[in-house]
Amino acid sequence: MPTAPNPTRVGLIGAGYIAEYHMQILRQTPGVQVAALLDTDQGRAQAFAASSGIPRVADNLAQMRELGVDIVHLLTPPDTHEALTREALELGMGALVEKPLALSSSAARQLGALAAERSLPLGSNHNNLMHPTFRRLLAHLQSGRIGRLEHVRAVLNVPIPQLDARKLSHWMFREARNIFFEQAIHPFSQIHALLGAIRRCTCTPLSSRDLGSGPPFHDRWVMAVEAERGSADFYLGFGRPFPRAGIELIGSDGSLEADLIGSRLSGERKTQSLEFWNTFLAGWGRVRMLGADSLRELLHYATFTLGIGPRQDPFFAGMRDSILAFHHALRTGTPLPVDATAAAEVIEWCEQAAAGLPESSPPHPRPAPRTIPTTPSTPPRPGEVAVLGATGFIGRRVVAHLLRAGRPVTAVVRGPHGLPAELEQGLHDNTLRLIRGSLDAPRPLAAALAGTDVVIDLANDGGATWPTLERTLIPGTVELAELCHQQGVRRFVYVSSIAALYLGPDAARGDLHDSVAVDSRPDLRADYARAKIEIERRLSDLHNRHALPLTIVRPGVVLGAGTPLQHEGLGQWVRDNHCVGWGLGAHPLPLVWVEDVAGALVRCAAHPGPELDGRALNLCARVPLSAREIVAELRRVSGRDLHFHARPLPLSQAIEIGKWLVKLTGRRRWVPFPSWRDFRSRACAPAFAADNARTLLDWRPLEDRDRFLRQAVHVLVDTADGPQGDGGRGR
Repeated sequence: MPTAPNPTRVGLIGAGYIAEYHMQILRQTPGVQVAALLDTDQGRAQAFAASSGIPRVADNLAQMRELGVDIVHLLTPPDTHEALTREALELGMGALVEKPLALSSSAARQLGALAAERSLPLGSNHNNLMHPTFRRLLAHLQSGRIGRLEHVRAVLNVPIPQLDARKLSHWMFREARNIFFEQAIHPFSQIHALLGAIRRCTCTPLSSRDLGSGPPFHDRWVMAVEAERGSADFYLGFGRPFPRAGIELIGSDGSLEADLIGSRLSGERKTQSLEFWNTFLAGWGRVRMLGADSLRELLHYATFTLGIGPRQDPFFAGMRDSILAFHHALRTGTPLPVDATAAAEVIEWCEQAAAGLPESSPPHPRPAPRTIPTTPSTPPRPGEVAVLGATGFIGRRVVAHLLRAGRPVTAVVRGPHGLPAELEQGLHDNTLRLIRGSLDAPRPLAAALAGTDVVIDLANDGGATWPTLERTLIPGTVELAELCHQQGVRRFVYVSSIAALYLGPDAARGDLHDSVAVDSRPDLRADYARAKIEIERRLSDLHNRHALPLTIVRPGVVLGAGTPLQHEGLGQWVRDNHCVGWGLGAHPLPLVWVEDVAGALVRCAAHPGPELDGRALNLCARVPLSAREIVAELRRVSGRDLHFHARPLPLSQAIEIGKWLVKLTGRRRWVPFPSWRDFRSRACAPAFAADNARTLLDWRPLEDRDRFLRQAVHVLVDTADGPQGDGGRGR
């Protein structure tokens, strides 16, 4: 019996979002063993290695080679690809690099030449080439079904989650051209497979957005292309509300259309029939093809959800087949699916598209990365206020209010990119200290804040699961508060949420006062509310036992510029234009304008006496507006086809229990039961007195209905198709 070849030892570089897909696929790849992981964030690397069963975390690429790694999967941001790939090749390791291979076609070719010189494999992971529907499209074309290919039309019109969440530090926003290398490269790789190398291109931006600091973001483009084997035209839309991605092939004897989001393929051909019958057959044929594909995708979803079939969604299938194809080529000695030459030609498509940037706004020169210290370079000034979550929806306004009030500010941020204008101006005026830190490491952060007068904690991770919140956010917040108190901080202001309270219709008779305790059944609440409840409890215990100078602030349903139009406080947005109410949606909501929240926090920082110690302040205005009325107003002023669907809470819970049972039957047994208490609380039925803020801070929020609509609701339309915030859930 022949001896089985030694397994390919793989090392992952990067432990971010895409690493989970690579790891999941590599586990089912024959002849592959994941030997090591490398990431600049050692904590993240250790956590990912432990959860994924990777035996070693390396400090550098040289150590990876010492551990016997043959091939690296490079999963880091695009601007690191060239240097890391070159280093890996020089150390004797081949590489599969996430697209793009490099940020210039010349660099990609140089890397290819180096790989050839060292007899090492070098491929780029253009997973959209393995999209199941695109592969079917290619097969139909190659069979001669539509005759000779004459023209290609492509559409990419997609949301960008980072825009919605205002995560503007992402690499794609740092230069105007980066969006082509990050997003447009997907259809470019597919059209390159159809038409070959690009020859000429006219690329025109249709609209742009100002993201604050940094270059403009051109969000809509049209392109006309002449390529090696034909012509093409494109429409590119980034950060758009209606997702659409498709390719149409126009041939000499027929056409084909691929819907790459719905995984549907349709087309028509000439027949020998009379024209009227040929027209009927063409339409009927499309119906049959679309119907069959739609049914197939439904069955794929159902079998996977029930745990009786493999995962087959287009993104995962494309990633799986692309990675499998690369390693199959290694094992068999056949050509790589996408080698350096092909990758360089796809990059040329990006380069030619980027050449269409307006002359009035040329590609931004890449700024030198801002170095943000973990310890301030200057001592705290009298009255220094530290703001955690300073770049968030509420946080950046708090910084602006503090600076306008003449208070010195220390802004705590996670990274150097995408600082809002408020922080940039403060740095320019030297009224702001900027330090890097997070609640993952509270002890060094507390040491950096030594001597600060007031700490305002707006840090939050509303998207994390309960185990992550329990491991990081909750203990990190409590430890930071305790350490700050030990170092003499005069006041620790924790920004919680009214979600920490029980807000069902039976929560109170009359107004809900600030003295009401947090929900007594956190185990029956969603993860976000449960985390807020637990943090409030632990901080209050510190106050009672050790006199922690604590003030808890609970904003209501926060609205204002930068809030998503699809605000969770209004209901469950099952589509971006369909809102299912938390009940009938007829009662006034506990609304509050974001500027009023920021103003109240500044007043907390300025309050001189001990009256705020141990107090909770609910920040809710009395605005006579219901969820139903707000959605109707948004429909009126936006021109969007928005709908509010009143649904009794028992029916909503019954539907969610049905979903829960399906997930329980399948592969997601950790999903929590949709509790009745949580559904009732989401309705936000009680009216809030907000008596502490009104009495102790002389807080007078915006409550006039018409002014609130103009200043806090209509502005949602202005940013509905642009960068959006987190609705007051994230800070």
